[in-house]
Amino acid sequence: MIEVRHLTKRYGAHLAVDDLCFTVEPGKIYGLLGPNGAGKSTTMNIITGCLAASEGEVSVNGHDIFEEPVEAKKCIGYLPEIPPVYTDMTVDEYLKFVAEAKGVPAKARRAQLDEILESTGLTDVRGRLINNLSKGYRQRTGIAQALVGNPEIVILDEPTVGLDPKQIIEIRDLIRALGRKHTVILSSHILSEVSAVCDSVMIIAHGRLVANGTPDELTKLFAGEREVHLEVKGEKAAVQAALRAVEGAGDVSCKTENGVTHAVLHPQNGADVREGAFWACAKASLPILEMRVEQASLEEIFLELTQADGQPDAAQPPEEKPNPAEGGETA
Repeated sequence: MIEVRHLTKRYGAHLAVDDLCFTVEPGKIYGLLGPNGAGKSTTMNIITGCLAASEGEVSVNGHDIFEEPVEAKKCIGYLPEIPPVYTDMTVDEYLKFVAEAKGVPAKARRAQLDEILESTGLTDVRGRLINNLSKGYRQRTGIAQALVGNPEIVILDEPTVGLDPKQIIEIRDLIRALGRKHTVILSSHILSEVSAVCDSVMIIAHGRLVANGTPDELTKLFAGEREVHLEVKGEKAAVQAALRAVEGAGDVSCKTENGVTHAVLHPQNGADVREGAFWACAKASLPILEMRVEQASLEEIFLELTQADGQPDAAQPPEEKPNPAEGGETA
């Protein structure tokens, strides 16, 4: 549906997007995740034809966004980070204006707008001035304009920024509903938001794609080995002997405090040793007080993948100091 090949964007000496490649398949909700300044908005602006690329190609349903912009843009509905609404219009007036601008046939216009108003929860405020709407309803209006024309792809840039918790939950529910009829690309720097609604996650750092997959796949790929932590009532030697006999247990480390042994198992090849550990302790009459599995969370993976890697922060272009020999000012 969307193919991005070797996409690069430079602002002078600053590299905002660096040789980005990925494919978006139909029928899924994709999360474009990265810290502020990672290049998410720049990437979205290029995909939607709002910004030229320095290098690379973007194809939307077989149409090159740079060579066939009109045909490519018909397939896309876009909500920028700041909703492009006219505050002196009512919601109804604004959506009618957008429908006319997008070339929606007059006969089909009213029915389509009624359906969009219903699906975005705007029916009750359709006659109100956008200027008088809350931030949440303005955001819904921005999403509604992206849906006008029934595009196959809906691209949302930071759709919940600045909203209160109740509004965030409502917008997330709306995005899930959109995913049943459209392919959705959602950008965010909030991990919980992406993991809550997205089928697939693309993590961008310093303008580069550093990870791509489902939340579960990324966790398995980058989280490293699991550790099984137990608190067992009994002496260290007895607990250690019982756990070392568990099939696939690997290394076992223990320490005892006040008659309770804290044990950590490092399973071999990702084996699930919980049931074996339970029966081994039961057989040795060693009561298990607690058992838990610890593995790096998606949050920890995100931080590790996006931490500074020796390059300047993508949000801060390298400072260009004036050259006195060229007439620049000196402090």
